[in-house]
Amino acid sequence: MSDKESVRYGTSDGVATITLNRPESLNALTVEAKEQLLECLERARADAAVRAVLLTGAGRAFCAGQDLDEHGRRLSENEGLGDTVRRYYNPIVLTMTRMPKPIVAAVNGVAAGAGAGLAFAADLRIASTRASFLTAFANVGLGADSGTSWTLPRLVGQARAMEMLLLGEPVTADRALEIGLVTRVVEPEDLERTAREFAERLASGPTVAYSAIKAEVAFGAALDLPGALDIEANLQDQCVETADHLNATLAFLEKQRPTFRGR
Repeated sequence: MSDKESVRYGTSDGVATITLNRPESLNALTVEAKEQLLECLERARADAAVRAVLLTGAGRAFCAGQDLDEHGRRLSENEGLGDTVRRYYNPIVLTMTRMPKPIVAAVNGVAAGAGAGLAFAADLRIASTRASFLTAFANVGLGADSGTSWTLPRLVGQARAMEMLLLGEPVTADRALEIGLVTRVVEPEDLERTAREFAERLASGPTVAYSAIKAEVAFGAALDLPGALDIEANLQDQCVETADHLNATLAFLEKQRPTFRGR
């Protein structure tokens, strides 16, 4: 995709990099941007050469959420949300959370509203010291969407999630690290390199096992212990049959470093 696209896509070293590319509007999400983001996520999912995904934003923001200029025009035309939650946000978040490949979010600046929801739906979040998280839904008279009512309590606990959702106050990068919302906080000039290191590390790892872990954690959040144990057993049976598991076991016995092929 060209730099004029609302979302850019590129691949290297097994990593698909998806960049929200509307820096002049803090990467706010228009219909076009949402369509392109979903297309890029599905493209990464389908590409066997892609084994990890890196999601970030161009310019000084990660994503300011819904484009309010576009939303305001829809309201003036009595179109409301235009079913944007069901048509765009829900499929985007489901594609991210069901992606059988790990997703790293490089949060370079503000992540607000649905933008915060995108970051929360990733598997790891690496934040710049300039990053902040704002669940701004209540500030504009809306309930939560983009999966935040599900992802946020599982990341920081119900009490802190309610605080963030009800008060709608920004959470700094340092505070996000303190409450377990992000994996690492780095200086702005180190963000791209650090996030890519995480993504490349995951891309060189056991892809099938990562897929199983993502599925186990997602199922486990909604199941009792016996149900979670059953899911673990079923997915473990699949992992045992992979070449990655066999090669890693033999490497361990021979005191060598394993090489994973993602199969």
